[in-house]
Amino acid sequence: MRDFAAIDFETANGCRSSVCSVGVVIVRDGQITDRFYSLIYPRPDFFTYWTTRVHGLTMLDVEDAPPFPDVWARIAPLIEGLPLVAHNSPFDEGCLKAVFQVYGMDYPDSYRFHCTCRAARRRLGNILPNHQLHTVAHHCGYDLTRHHHALADAEACAAIAVKLL
Repeated sequence: MRDFAAIDFETANGCRSSVCSVGVVIVRDGQITDRFYSLIYPRPDFFTYWTTRVHGLTMLDVEDAPPFPDVWARIAPLIEGLPLVAHNSPFDEGCLKAVFQVYGMDYPDSYRFHCTCRAARRRLGNILPNHQLHTVAHHCGYDLTRHHHALADAEACAAIAVKLL
């Protein structure tokens, strides 16, 4: 796969619709051509201790952030016609579908997800101790120093996809 959009969401709480940040990396002909990152005001609008512990974001960080539809209006043209790639794609695809539903938006049939975690399990099997994003990214030559920052995770996913998909 040479052309795709790698995407990563972070959530504010246990609800998949509570996306609070998104990172998107556009890859064309195997090279990163564009990056997009935004904080998002989440729905429902609260953070749990555990999610904040994972990514470090709080309500103070997103209090002035735009709602999802405004952010997605900027992303949609970037990803048009591209397959979407995520590490553990059921999570990110689930977030996207859930937040579309919360806002009453029509989910496009054209959004097709590919999973770098599944690809790593297939291609790397027992070579790695696990198939977590940071482990697979390191194996593929990407130094993921800002794990759980949506843009850094999307960049790591893009690096993995270039090598494994």
